[in-house]
Amino acid sequence: MDRIDAKIVRALQEDGRLTNQDLAEKVGLSPSPCLRRVRNLEADGVIQGYSALVDQKACGYPITCFMRIRLSVHSEEAVQRFEAKIMETEAVLDCYLMTGGADYQLRIVAESLDAYEQLVRHTIQRLPGIASIETSFAYGVVKKSRVLPVKLEAAL
Repeated sequence: MDRIDAKIVRALQEDGRLTNQDLAEKVGLSPSPCLRRVRNLEADGVIQGYSALVDQKACGYPITCFMRIRLSVHSEEAVQRFEAKIMETEAVLDCYLMTGGADYQLRIVAESLDAYEQLVRHTIQRLPGIASIETSFAYGVVKKSRVLPVKLEAAL
């Protein structure tokens, strides 16, 4: 990725609805080469898609929690079953494999504490092989960026 590609990626992260004309002007290209670069970035998997950013609370999910899960069984079958269930659970927005005391960390949204409790009791706790669940509730957001730091000076 060269400096122009990095500028394109940064600009599209900041505003994914930029027209090709506006994007080209912003990065100092004419529209045709700009579009070619965007298509190449998409084909290479650097740009993986486009989506709208929505307000979590306005969509009825005022609660965010971070759940750490430790498994008691780490067989391939147990891990695959756990991960498959997590993948199909809409309230789980992110799931990370972790080092340290927990095997996974999940970011979960919920409509209410009751809805969170139902998720834990009827989905998470029913998964075989869970040794422990620990949850922390976020009561505010200091920073929530969706823009990866694309270092222009590092791009060659």
